[in-house]
Amino acid sequence: MVSRTAPAVTVNDLVKIYPRPGGGTLRALDRVSFEVADGEFFGFLGPNGAGKTTALEIIEGIRQPTSGEVRVLGVDPRKDLDLVKQMIGVQLQAASYFSLLTITEILELFGSFYPKRCPARQLLETVGLEDKGKAYVRHLSGGQQRRLSVAAAMVNDPEVIFLDEPTTGLDPQMRHSLWELLQRLNHDEGKTIVLTTHYMEEAELLADRVAIIDHGKIKAIGTPRNLIAPLDGVGHIEFAATAPVDVAELASLTGVSQVTSSGDGSLTAPSYRMAVTDPRSAVTSLFNWADGKKLDLRGLEVVPGTLEDVFLQLTGRELRE
Repeated sequence: MVSRTAPAVTVNDLVKIYPRPGGGTLRALDRVSFEVADGEFFGFLGPNGAGKTTALEIIEGIRQPTSGEVRVLGVDPRKDLDLVKQMIGVQLQAASYFSLLTITEILELFGSFYPKRCPARQLLETVGLEDKGKAYVRHLSGGQQRRLSVAAAMVNDPEVIFLDEPTTGLDPQMRHSLWELLQRLNHDEGKTIVLTTHYMEEAELLADRVAIIDHGKIKAIGTPRNLIAPLDGVGHIEFAATAPVDVAELASLTGVSQVTSSGDGSLTAPSYRMAVTDPRSAVTSLFNWADGKKLDLRGLEVVPGTLEDVFLQLTGRELRE
């Protein structure tokens, strides 16, 4: 038995170097260190190519590190991978299933690989697919297929579940449905969850703590609230205008650092999002500017700083790539 006093995951000075085609090397992970507590929902936030998937695959024992140490519930995956496999569940970015088996048969097959397993019917009830047991994967919607992937990751009743960008490509309704499922697994069943994502709102909503990773390095780690707190008033002002305006004029207002717009005014009023460093000054200058233009502002909202602001401050670039 593995002591439950140990962290669920411990990573120390993890390095992964790949050879580049044509010569040279790529440092995918650069001395990455962090811990995940037992029962924690931990998020890896970063753009594509930041090193999120590489880190997960090394922890899971799928890849070997160039250097560094990893422990999963106190066990080294390089020395006792079979034991680690019994304790963890893995959902990969992409999965292929047997096309001639029903989803119940798929879960029963996967469960047969482990000494400890959960009944297929129980898993389907957990992920809300109890009425789809006799269906084939090709008959499931995109969201239902992601739920099946989570069920497949739980066939051995794992203590730690690794999810690699589980909601990528889902529409907002499906994404929120999967979020609710993951929250239940973490809060109600006490599963430790490690999730990679490039969605800001996903990390901010789900994770107890977030590691922001970019170019193979962890730029910051902490609770979303603690990461956002030092922004000193950084946030956004969002509003719609009765007519299109010059974005450059908005960007020149006091306290405004960046402006983006959407809509062309043909069907709906164009909307604007202003990143601000001083909300009070920005709001004042915005109203004065609008009065001078005799322009009505609709739905104006001052939005506090977010993880996106944290990422931009740490890296100087957009997260979604």
